[in-house]
Amino acid sequence: MKTQSTALSEIKKPNKFKAVILKLGKRNIIIACSVFLIGAAVLLNWVLFSGANTNDGYDGYDQPSGNISDSLNQNGGNTTTDADSTYFSATQVSRQKARDEALEVLQSVVDNPDSSEAVRTEALASISAIAEEIQKEANIESLITAKGFEQCVAVLNGDTASIIVKAETLQPAQLAQINTIVYEQTGIAPTGITIINK
Repeated sequence: MKTQSTALSEIKKPNKFKAVILKLGKRNIIIACSVFLIGAAVLLNWVLFSGANTNDGYDGYDQPSGNISDSLNQNGGNTTTDADSTYFSATQVSRQKARDEALEVLQSVVDNPDSSEAVRTEALASISAIAEEIQKEANIESLITAKGFEQCVAVLNGDTASIIVKAETLQPAQLAQINTIVYEQTGIAPTGITIINK
């Protein structure tokens, strides 16, 4: 017959999964998962709405609303330029909105007194990385427009970069210039750079 202390020790063996959850804390795990989901949402937003695929069912999405003849009369017949400007503006606004949402959530993690120090440190590192990417994107866009391109949008995502420029066609020398600018600003090799003309 087993003694009572032996029976209790067999019943109270801790589950390793529960031990990890108790050690980290449920709230910290939820916050870390939230940060991960926001990062995935930003990436998904860029993939879906980057404009890389122009035959995705959104034909005319970036076209001005209203009667086409009214647009022609008001703009002197230059609706293509307006549509391109609208595309670049919409892309920049979409990129900024996604970043603002991510920064807001990360800042709430930092400000939350119940967050662990490790989670706060990770959130601060993510905020710093986003700020650095914003600065690099602005530098790339400025340098590319200085090379003669009318408009440009740069989106960095880790070790890849997507560059959208307003151009009918891109010559090899222009591609080399863009690759050089991106490499100098970010260290991303040309194999990780996607250049799209719009």
